[in-house]
Amino acid sequence: MVRQAKAALCREHNKPVTVEQIAVDAPKRGEVTVKLGACGVCHSDLSAINGTIALPLPLVLGHEGAGVVEQVGEGVSELAPGDHVIFSFIYMCGKCRFCVAGRPVLCLEQGKALTTPLEGTPRVRDAKGTPLGIFSGCGSMAEYATVSAENLIKIDPKIPLDCAALVGCGVTTGVGAVFNTAKVEPGSSVAVFGCGGVGLSVIQGAAIAGARRIIAIDTLEPKLQMAKKFGATDTILFKEDPVKELKKLTGGGPDYAFECVGSGELAATAYRAIRRGGLAVVVGVAKPGDSTSVRTMTLPFEEKTLTGSYFGSCVPRVDFPRMLSLYLAGRLKLEELITRRYSIAEAPQAFADLQAGKNARGVIVF
Repeated sequence: MVRQAKAALCREHNKPVTVEQIAVDAPKRGEVTVKLGACGVCHSDLSAINGTIALPLPLVLGHEGAGVVEQVGEGVSELAPGDHVIFSFIYMCGKCRFCVAGRPVLCLEQGKALTTPLEGTPRVRDAKGTPLGIFSGCGSMAEYATVSAENLIKIDPKIPLDCAALVGCGVTTGVGAVFNTAKVEPGSSVAVFGCGGVGLSVIQGAAIAGARRIIAIDTLEPKLQMAKKFGATDTILFKEDPVKELKKLTGGGPDYAFECVGSGELAATAYRAIRRGGLAVVVGVAKPGDSTSVRTMTLPFEEKTLTGSYFGSCVPRVDFPRMLSLYLAGRLKLEELITRRYSIAEAPQAFADLQAGKNARGVIVF
């Protein structure tokens, strides 16, 4: 059965998204068709729009999705119609050295499903019948999506889909960077550069981990006020180099610093800020030509570390349920992250608001 759906598309880089009617094919073997309930408006989608993430166009956007299974293809046994699911945008082959070691975000085969299901051919077409790609094998900014079963994680149906969707990228990226990548210790000090949805999730993760001092840094005062609601103990309005103030606040520099913007220069600032033996984690995705410079002498003499975190170094089938259990226990704020809900017709406005920094997280609700 071919389903008709409204979807948000990127047809040209650095142009407003278009909202169009698309045709979504029924699932083939190993695939599932999902009726979307919600999709987060994520900076990674914006990176596809502006060309930072180079994917072929035209492209159905969306990867931070949650919905209800409509139909399953042959060979799918772990999911059934009516199941509630979250999309996971990484492909895990389960066989390479990284998957076997429990690090599926580094899977050597992850490029297999960047714009199609694993089988390799498109499942969606526009009104003229032209095949369309789907962002990160998901294309969840649409009323329906047909994807590989491996891209879906079953969840408790009592969890609101707009909250669940956030776990599919932003929340797991931020909280996972704290839990899995940095392994923040209780009583430590943490600096967070950038207080969008991911940065606020880092702040939440640090608070849950028991950090004693959590310092939020941003260029916008409203975002700093929001950071306090999510666990920040101190804030710095970024007007000039904040390293001296960070060192003063923490008595020599924070134990951990997280760069959540995607800036080589800001990553260098985070590294300079941390104490001797400290850890700076780059979470934001910078443009391909961006770079980061550090004083090489500080590496041996101060034993400081600069590392990266992709998708919170997570294992989706382990970490998604863990995030949702924290939400159900009242420890992880998801509802509070959503600053505005949009209809699919409002997708161009949602991306304009994202680019202007107006939201912690905007969510398209179907």
